[in-house]
Amino acid sequence: MNSLFGRKSKKSPKPSPKRISLGAPPNAVAGPLRSREELDIGPDDERSSRAARIVFQDSGGRDKELPPLPEASTSGVAVISTERRSGPVGENTTDTGEGGGGGRLAKTSKEYENTVLGATAILSDVPKKASDELSPLGSLKAVLKTIAAVHTDHQETVGIGNKIEVLLSRVVALEERFYSRPDDVEEQRRRSELICKFGSTEGQLRSLSEKPRLGKLTEQVQDNEEVYGLLEDLRENISDYQMVQRTAIRDRGCESIKPADAAVLNNVRCAQEAEYRHGDRKGCLKGTRGAVLDEIEVWARDFDKPPVYWLNGVAGTGKSTIAQTIAERIFVDGQLGGSFFCSRDFEDRRNLKFVFPTIAVQLARNYAEFRSIFVPPVQSDPGIAHESLYNQMDKMIARPLKESNISTIIVIDALDECKDEEPASAILSVLGQFVSQIPKVKFFITGRPEPRIREGFHLPPLAKETDVFVLHNVELSQVNSDIQLFFRHNFSELGDRRRGLNGWPSKEQLDLLCERAAGLFVYAVATVKFINKQNSNPRKQLDLLLQPPESSIREGKTRFKENTTLDLLYTSILQEAFGDEDPEDDRKYRSVLGAVILAANPLSPSAIAMLLGFDTEDIFLLLSSAHSLLVLQEDVDHPVRPFHKSFPDFIVDPTRCTNERFHVSPPSHHPELLAGCLELMNKTLEKNMCNLPDAVANCEVKDLRERTKRHLNPALQYACKSWHKHLINERTARTPAIASALHRFLEKKFLFWLEVLSVLGAAREAVDALDVAAKLLEVSPTLGLVNDCFRFVMGFFDVITLSSPHIYHSALLLCPHRSIMRSLYEMHARPLTRIVRGLPNSWESSIAATKFPSTIDTAV
Repeated sequence: MNSLFGRKSKKSPKPSPKRISLGAPPNAVAGPLRSREELDIGPDDERSSRAARIVFQDSGGRDKELPPLPEASTSGVAVISTERRSGPVGENTTDTGEGGGGGRLAKTSKEYENTVLGATAILSDVPKKASDELSPLGSLKAVLKTIAAVHTDHQETVGIGNKIEVLLSRVVALEERFYSRPDDVEEQRRRSELICKFGSTEGQLRSLSEKPRLGKLTEQVQDNEEVYGLLEDLRENISDYQMVQRTAIRDRGCESIKPADAAVLNNVRCAQEAEYRHGDRKGCLKGTRGAVLDEIEVWARDFDKPPVYWLNGVAGTGKSTIAQTIAERIFVDGQLGGSFFCSRDFEDRRNLKFVFPTIAVQLARNYAEFRSIFVPPVQSDPGIAHESLYNQMDKMIARPLKESNISTIIVIDALDECKDEEPASAILSVLGQFVSQIPKVKFFITGRPEPRIREGFHLPPLAKETDVFVLHNVELSQVNSDIQLFFRHNFSELGDRRRGLNGWPSKEQLDLLCERAAGLFVYAVATVKFINKQNSNPRKQLDLLLQPPESSIREGKTRFKENTTLDLLYTSILQEAFGDEDPEDDRKYRSVLGAVILAANPLSPSAIAMLLGFDTEDIFLLLSSAHSLLVLQEDVDHPVRPFHKSFPDFIVDPTRCTNERFHVSPPSHHPELLAGCLELMNKTLEKNMCNLPDAVANCEVKDLRERTKRHLNPALQYACKSWHKHLINERTARTPAIASALHRFLEKKFLFWLEVLSVLGAAREAVDALDVAAKLLEVSPTLGLVNDCFRFVMGFFDVITLSSPHIYHSALLLCPHRSIMRSLYEMHARPLTRIVRGLPNSWESSIAATKFPSTIDTAV
């Protein structure tokens, strides 16, 4: 008979299965393993989808068979037998007689657990060169190879072939570990559970492999989908097991780093929470994006393929979610060297100068060989992390990788979100100059097809070394299938939590949602968040979204262009959040959303309230009404940010957000935030707010972080570090209220501000702030004050950086006699020494040249 996966003989006699000793349940007797010839297993025909048979010999030499294992833990591992040996194995067993002295084993979960644990323990003793069928994974490998052979010949199921290729390599790697004894009881238990899961899945795969190929086309499609689902189950089971192993290995590796080396790594300037395992990022929902993920995994495992992979996709197509999933899978495989998830929401994660140092430190923590080469030069010259991108790549990544000969993969997500003024991406330009020098290293990069990103990948050195996958060109039916699965999964979870949602939503509603999504996963995410709004009726929320566009916009004030899928959704959600038109309320809404969208770093509802002069509870309620567009926690002190970068793109663009009620205009809202920052600093800044002792260096204050957290609230910290980022143009600087507040700030609070920046490790912000202010101010008394402040900071930058108290002990004491700084703040000086002579009357024309981690390198 022809079968889907091969040819099966009609008259083959059914062979008797031989037996392999795996372990013994209660009432069995133990015996040594037999010779290799005796340890044989019948052909694959014996391994059907039936529950696994576990046969043993009791104390009387009679063959006994355990009842089938429960479905959730059925093992397809092997048939079990033991030789007779005096003495019982189990002590606390239950034997309930059934006439004639025949015993029946008690069906307790503990007995099943003991049986499988014993199986795993003895299998770890099997010689590595024994027949492949002796491995607990051998039969599974045979099934996978059989299925792979068939699917290689059928183009319509090439996705299954890719998945099997990756799975087989994972099973082989897993098998290597299974030949060693478990490290502890917990590890033994995890192996046993994994084997049981394999057995169940293997049986189902074998059953499908024996179905005739001459069935209906629809049945073949269903079978292929079922095979794909089972393979995905296998992948997930292996990944869950290996994630525990890899995490333990990583943790042990970090613990083994020498304290001196750890100190060097900790002092390298890195971005916070840029690694894949940080933050609240989520990977792909199980069963979605399968073909894309499989193709990327095949690339990641084949070092004959180009070393660079660009996942190219427009906003909302799911690039970051895929990058998160790929990073997780590569980590499980032991190949992840480092990752950097760029984000325009965070200063350090949108600054190109942080990318290479952050990745280099991860490589140093993950690979001892890399660390031994990386640490000495960084220890002797910590300034490497502040050098040009070329030097960073050369000294911190390329050289150590070449010398250590490491094979690894690096993930960079959302490269388009980094601030970059070059016509061709600066990162890609540098990468192209080194990628051929490190052939054992691969780079997986995602980014929108913006001009500078496209130009970067088109540069000659990089173009020939790059594979490109255009995510928005994936067949729409395939994407819609994944989006529908996403909707079904989330609506099912919602139905479990809420009453009265049986049979909801209808197939027609789901189809319409998928049509509206138009291939954009971000649409699906925002829709689910909107429908799942707290204290709302999901049915009504969905009905609201599914209204025809013209009826969903009250008073007909918003007009939509074609191809504005997200614009329509965002406008509908904002309309529901804003409610009926009210000029005063609308202004407040725009101010608050403007603070969320335009903040240099995410602000909490309480910080926004403090900066804008509103009540915290009012701000939280307002943000809650638009929660489906935000990442908002119940804690009013937790930062809030846009749920996706496409929302800020929409709300600041007047050609897309055409309703003036919702539109956030940066030129209007930046001055609001600037005024709030200056007012807060003018009101609250005082001398020595952290109560530091005299003459102490910042690094000597062991509880400095706790002091800053206790005495400097988040709003004040933000104002001190970021006020100048809202000083965007000359018009803002000339506004009378802004100019007056700025002059008062520099005249009364300047040194107190430097203190705060010093203890926060952000002294560089003073240089940037004063540089921006000097460029935008007209000739005025304030400009002269700004210039004098700038000279003070540049002249004593090292002092300000190292010690907040020494701003008064040293820097102020050494100010020129006729400087504005001395005349304004001399009463705050606390000299530890007396200057006898040699103090200049005015600032020198050239007072300092310094390099520091900032957006600019300044020389005066």
